[in-house]
Amino acid sequence: MIQIAADNPDRSLRALLLLEAIATADAPLSLAQLSDRLDAPKATLLRMLVALERLGFVLREVDEKAYLLGPRANRLGLSLLRNEVVLQRSRLILQTLVGQLGETCNLTAMDADSVIYIDRVETPEPLRLHVEPGTHVPLHCTASGKLFLAQMPVERRSAMLKHLALTSQTDRSITDVDLLETELERIRVRGVGIDSEEFVRGMVAVAVPIMSAQGDCLAALACHAPTARKSLGDLLEYVPRLQAAAAQLALSFALDASQG
Repeated sequence: MIQIAADNPDRSLRALLLLEAIATADAPLSLAQLSDRLDAPKATLLRMLVALERLGFVLREVDEKAYLLGPRANRLGLSLLRNEVVLQRSRLILQTLVGQLGETCNLTAMDADSVIYIDRVETPEPLRLHVEPGTHVPLHCTASGKLFLAQMPVERRSAMLKHLALTSQTDRSITDVDLLETELERIRVRGVGIDSEEFVRGMVAVAVPIMSAQGDCLAALACHAPTARKSLGDLLEYVPRLQAAAAQLALSFALDASQG
């Protein structure tokens, strides 16, 4: 058990350990649960939580009894992925992958209630979907987005789907919550996100998770192609190579985090 009690000499690490406990939990944690997990007095944790909430690193749920990561903590993770050194390494991996597959590959992450394109390498083919890095796209109808939702603990996912706008991007977009939950469970079991012309008509995509050593989904590696050139089945055959590249990216992220 990690201890951050008052006699812990590493005072500067207490807030980080608290954030780590919240970030790795399967659901929002109450003050009592945090106290039990960290073996720390509630009064000590409450002071830190108040400060972290004021700075935007944690949020309290509507009932104000449980805590989850805030937008500022999420931006820290995105900052690592968008670091220029990290991007240089990831781009080399993407370039190699595109050379093998012949289709556009993307590095994506979850940003609040949407997907953000961190980086991408385009196919040399003239027919392609152009999306700039930094662009946000929906969660419910993209391969990466559905993968991120599927990777979430069930309680967190259900809570997010309650307020997520399930707008129809094409006639294939899943806009019914129950149908989407069923689809997400299939994706969770398979470990591969799919987009069967749900975001853009005539485009299909697959996505695999980039996992940390602790088993958390850091980002996603996606490949998309026009149906005039590739079917969804064709892209699914690329999954083993995408997974191998995702493992390389995970090692790269871990290396940069340890050096930072």
